[in-house]
Amino acid sequence: MEYTSRVPRPPLDRLIDDLYYLEGTPPYTRLTLPPTPAALLIVNLGAPFRIRAGTDIETAEYADGCVVTMPTRAYDFGYPVRTRSVGVHVKPWGLAPLVPMPAAELCDRPVTLEQVWGRPAVAELRDRLAAADGPAEMLTLLEEDLTRRLRATVGLGLVRHTSSVITATRGAVPIGDLGTAAGVSSTHLAERFKEIVGVTPKRLARISRFAATAFSIDPAGPVDWAELASGAGYFDQAHFGHEFRAFTGLTPTRYVEVRRQFLREHPDHVLNSWPLPAD
Repeated sequence: MEYTSRVPRPPLDRLIDDLYYLEGTPPYTRLTLPPTPAALLIVNLGAPFRIRAGTDIETAEYADGCVVTMPTRAYDFGYPVRTRSVGVHVKPWGLAPLVPMPAAELCDRPVTLEQVWGRPAVAELRDRLAAADGPAEMLTLLEEDLTRRLRATVGLGLVRHTSSVITATRGAVPIGDLGTAAGVSSTHLAERFKEIVGVTPKRLARISRFAATAFSIDPAGPVDWAELASGAGYFDQAHFGHEFRAFTGLTPTRYVEVRRQFLREHPDHVLNSWPLPAD
C-alpha cells in the first residue's frame, strides 16, 4: 500500500497530528482498530468501506467518508479489494472546531461526511481531491478545506491544556487534580470534555494509558506481563487484563499473538503498528 503523511501548518497543527493519503490493497479485508486518544476523519475516494463500532451496533457502509470521535472501544473496518482515501488523525480535542455538533453525540457512532458538512460541500471536496495531481496536492487541498471550516469553540483552551497533560502523562495524572489546577470544578471540566472530546477526562486517561501500554509492547520478543502492568500503573494483572479485553476484545497474550501474525504475514507493512487482523 502507498501511505503518505505530513503534519499540517498552523493553526491546524494545534488540532491535528497528521494528514495522510492511503491507497492500495489492504493486508486483510477486515481490520480491528483498538481505541487511541485520537479522532479520525476520512474522505473516501474509492469503493465504500464498512465500519462496525462495537458489538451492539450494526455494520454501516460509508461511501463518501466518515468522522469518528475518539473511540472508547475497538472498531471493525471492512475494506474493499482496493481502497483510496485521504484522512486526518486528530488530537482528542481537535474535531470540535471542524464539526458543527457536540462530540458526545458522535461518541462510538461514526457518521458520514455528508451528515457533518452536507452533500454539496462534500461532493465538491471529493471532486477536487480526485482531480488533484498526486498525494501532496491532495493533502494541501484537504488542509485548505479544513482551515476554512475552523470556528471558535468555547472551552477549547481548557480542554486542550488538560488533555495534553493527560496524554503526556499516559493517563497517570490524578483526574481530581486537573480541575483544581485549571481553576474549574470537576463537573464543569467533565461537561466541556464531553462537548469537545466526546468522553470525560477519566475515560481519556484510561484510553491513554491503555494505548501507551499497548504501543510499548514489542511483539517480536518476550513480554514480562507483571512488569508491564506494574510500570503502567495498573493495580494488578487482573486489572491489566480487564482493560485489554475492554478495549480490544482480546486477552493480552492473544493480542500479542495477533500482532505477531500481522508481522509474520505482512512484515514492514504501513499498517502493522496498530490495526489487528479481524478475520
